[in-house]
Amino acid sequence: MLKRFMGLSASLLLVGGLLAGCGGNNNAAGNTADNSGAANTAKDSGKPVTINMFTASPEYTDAFNAYIAEYKKVKPNVTINLEIMQADYNTVLKSKIAAGSTPDVFQTTAGGDIDTFAEYSADLTNEPLAAAMTDAVRSNMSSSDGKVLGLPVKGNLFVLMYNKKMLKEAGITEVPKTTAELDAAITKLEAKGVTPFANAYKEWWVWKHIFQHFVDAAALDAGMDAKTLVADFIAGKTTIKEHPALYDNFFTFIDTTVKHGTDKPLERDSNAQVSDFALGKAAFMTGKGAWDEEAIKKITPDFDLGIAGYPVSDKAEQSQIITGADQALRINKDSAVAAETIEFFNWLYTSEYGKNWFSQVAKVIPPIKDAPMPDLQMPKEMEEILKNEKSGDLSVNYSLDTFHQKFGELMQAYIGGSKTKDQAVDEIQQAWIQFGSAE
Repeated sequence: MLKRFMGLSASLLLVGGLLAGCGGNNNAAGNTADNSGAANTAKDSGKPVTINMFTASPEYTDAFNAYIAEYKKVKPNVTINLEIMQADYNTVLKSKIAAGSTPDVFQTTAGGDIDTFAEYSADLTNEPLAAAMTDAVRSNMSSSDGKVLGLPVKGNLFVLMYNKKMLKEAGITEVPKTTAELDAAITKLEAKGVTPFANAYKEWWVWKHIFQHFVDAAALDAGMDAKTLVADFIAGKTTIKEHPALYDNFFTFIDTTVKHGTDKPLERDSNAQVSDFALGKAAFMTGKGAWDEEAIKKITPDFDLGIAGYPVSDKAEQSQIITGADQALRINKDSAVAAETIEFFNWLYTSEYGKNWFSQVAKVIPPIKDAPMPDLQMPKEMEEILKNEKSGDLSVNYSLDTFHQKFGELMQAYIGGSKTKDQAVDEIQQAWIQFGSAE
């Protein structure tokens, strides 16, 4: 039984569990708890089939609609309805599940949330789509007992972005990798009249993207992997004050981006931040990743975009870019069209169209093997960097998004002045224990 589901109350948990328990009434023929053969039993009779998808990735609306239209050519009898929202997605999703109207396909974060939604998700372990995933991505899509329960929306890349032209004009020949080098770069940029940072601190989710780089540094300093460190925080075995990379360096970095950033950071959302950066109003962009390149290039086609790890400490080797898959699509195991839905995604992840869809249509880093990289600057730079450096750990995957959302809200309160640093730290630790895990 699901113990903690996206911060739901105990009564709603009970309703959700009961609905999951009696969802078998909606099963497709032959659809049991083991869905490994579900795609093979999908009937190709020409009978009309409707698949309802509910996702939280508005930036891929056109790309999703493109593969939906292409699949219509392959299976004319299959209609796929796409519903996309972002701001209140988690609230609406859990309401749908509690009401017994779980979508045929829905989206969650990866990592810990794979277990959170396990009882609603089809087992894809033995499907061709699972075999197509890269090893790292398959791990991100797997539950604690090794079952593949998610589909990667995309491969991802988390970095500090910078405007190469601005840095060059300010006399910065190497992107800063240490905190001292960052301070020196800020001085040079401001001497040229350039605002160093474009932030989007109105968004709760940008905070986790920054924080994970400092979590990785704290883990390295502690001589452990990030997964173990996060587990220790969730278990209450350690505190932020015990890790200077978090208590000192992370908060110092945030203070620096606010002091040397665009005005009114709590009023700047993701779109405003991208616009600020693309129009040359700031030299660095925080909390973002590969998904933003297209939007930047639409505003300024010749933008010379650079990527780097965050300067998290005085150790240059701790400045790492982070790769992996942090978003998952889930197939409702109790859907009346589960078999047809699995068949659809097997097509997407294994067909020639699908292999090229990631790079040529969605223009993202493919999460599957033997697929070409998109003709974009960030993935190309990523490949070059990873020839000589290791990727950082995608440590956001080790906590649930209920924690990350609370974390973002607490950091917003901190920079807004309604909480002190120590108040924010104490409440972050409490939230980690309360919301950090599906257990």
